[in-house]
Amino acid sequence: MRKKTVLAAALVVAAGLTLSACSGGDDSGKGPVAEISAQANRPGTVLDQPYAKPNLVLTDTHGKKYDLRERTKGKPTLIYFGYTHCPDVCPLTMSNIAVARKQLPKADQDKLQVVFVTTDPERDTPAELAKWLPSAGDPSFTGLTGDFATIQAGARQMGIGIDPPKKEKDGSVVSMHGAQVIAFSPKTDRGYVLYGEDTTVDDYAKDLPKLVRGENP
Repeated sequence: MRKKTVLAAALVVAAGLTLSACSGGDDSGKGPVAEISAQANRPGTVLDQPYAKPNLVLTDTHGKKYDLRERTKGKPTLIYFGYTHCPDVCPLTMSNIAVARKQLPKADQDKLQVVFVTTDPERDTPAELAKWLPSAGDPSFTGLTGDFATIQAGARQMGIGIDPPKKEKDGSVVSMHGAQVIAFSPKTDRGYVLYGEDTTVDDYAKDLPKLVRGENP
């Protein structure tokens, strides 16, 4: 389902308020998930005013500096903020994108950049991201970690709210993070399409060919 936004500012507010509460328990990755949904949190929302790609310089799974703008310049890019101990929303999102990506021609698969930025950098080290991403999504996906304040500021540039992970009295760890995937055009390096956590494999598979060409679905 697609919805043309009237005011991008209103969407930014809605996106910022759309958080998923993921409880990672005692690092086991198991626990309840509660979602707070907003009207904008639906597959394929095309933005009237696109987002600028955040100016983020973080660390990749090889322990090397990764300049997001520089490394993804001129490439179709999907950006998602989440964490490896999330029990279902984050791995499901990565899996859906991975399955849809495999339906693209090989040349288009190589063009598509999928960037996963952790919201839990204390636990999500480069090694942890390198271990988790291939199983949750695809080995080609880029995992980034770094200073939480830097990550939070980058997410806010795209209207995505994230809170520091919080340890509860029972030892469980709760992370609140926006569950949106934002697609950036290879033509302008701006984010024109926002996908909510309910986006399916079929939704992505239908849209990815256009996104790779720099078209809006």
